[in-house]
Amino acid sequence: MVALIVVITVIVLLALGLILGYNRLVRLRNRTGNAWAQVDVQL
Repeated sequence: MVALIVVITVIVLLALGLILGYNRLVRLRNRTGNAWAQVDVQL
C-alpha cells in the first residue's frame, strides 16, 4: 500500500513538473514575440 502511494506521488510530481515546464516555455515564447513586436514598432 505504501509503495502504491509513493508511485502515485512520484507520477503526480512528474506531471506537475511537466505542466509547469510547458507553461514556462509558453510564457517565454509569448514574451519573445512581444519583444520582437516592440522592435518592429521601433523600426
